[in-house]
Amino acid sequence: MTMPQVSTAGMDVGQRRLAARHLLTSPILTVSRNPAELELVRRHAPALKSMFATQLGYALVVESTFARLVKAPLPASAPVRAARRGTGDVPFTARTYVLLALACAALLAPGVGEQILISSLVDQVRADAAEQSVTVTDGIGDRRQLVAALKLLAAWGVVTETDGTLTGWGERPGDEALLSINRALLIHLLPSPLHQYGTAEETWSRLVAEPPRRRLRQRLVESPAVFRAELPDDELDVLSRERTELARHLDENFGLVLEVRAEGALAYDPATGGGLTDVDFPGSGSAKQAALLLLDELSATAAQPDAAVVIGGRAVPALLVPWARVGTVLGKLASRHRAAWKGEYAESPDMLRTEVVELLSALRLAQPADGGLAVFPFAARYQPQVTTRPAARQTEGDKQ
Repeated sequence: MTMPQVSTAGMDVGQRRLAARHLLTSPILTVSRNPAELELVRRHAPALKSMFATQLGYALVVESTFARLVKAPLPASAPVRAARRGTGDVPFTARTYVLLALACAALLAPGVGEQILISSLVDQVRADAAEQSVTVTDGIGDRRQLVAALKLLAAWGVVTETDGTLTGWGERPGDEALLSINRALLIHLLPSPLHQYGTAEETWSRLVAEPPRRRLRQRLVESPAVFRAELPDDELDVLSRERTELARHLDENFGLVLEVRAEGALAYDPATGGGLTDVDFPGSGSAKQAALLLLDELSATAAQPDAAVVIGGRAVPALLVPWARVGTVLGKLASRHRAAWKGEYAESPDMLRTEVVELLSALRLAQPADGGLAVFPFAARYQPQVTTRPAARQTEGDKQ
């Protein structure tokens, strides 16, 4: 008896889409930290390399122990995704980024092998820094920032704590730690060799001008929302003429749904719990609940959106809410949900406002402007679905 042939084409497409989503969420996958995801990427490597290169202009490097998706620079209007220190709450400062760059350079210094003592690495960092007139002291502040930079490299799989810990050295400089180096991955951290650039500013520019279709796809894949006002004419033309094809590409390759509105375009992940973004919204956690309820309150009591609010030198449609109004609403929400939200919010309204505004800005749902908070029309698609939980069960949700 001959068994009927079963097509696996649909299954293959679904698996490639899942692999592409893994790479967009985590552009560095390693066999030690992401074995299942890396295996999926390796299985579909040829198709993924072709898709990322032709559709987005991204290079995909796939080796036996890691995969690295090298993205193209985004425009200045794109939301900022700062690296964060271990707890996830404190973004890197400019100095932490400097120490991160110095640490990478020190790991690539001549004579450095597959392993290095942290004391030797720090000596090299300080020597390199001195050549650039940068002082790296032995003070607790510099040590902690250097540890934050090295922990990020560890999270990426570039270094591994083989003996001793980075935290131990950061708190007690007399302690020692042995780090193993993934040199094959280390050389792929930068999108292109630095010798191609004459100045530091040039590293943020594109070496070759991308076609408008590719630029628009990059924006929609990487940014939660895009305003028409920030799109050049050629990208606006693509959005207008090729909307159906653009929506098909985003759905087929990444599982994103495209909404084109009068104010711009929104590409969102309809999957339950998201998964394609580093900021799950709506989601658990006090700040996310506060942000969702704030949007609902402001939308319910506001008149029509202002014709335009100037953001980053561009006039975009938005509702401009005075800061006093934002503070009043958040204060009432903090009092109403005192038992379930972070205890610090009731005592520190400024902390609550800062965290909520940072979250909404990262999602491009709102942004600080002259005179208040500019709430964008994209926020209208979110409806509050907040459940109040006992304070004792809120601990994990607050670890965002």
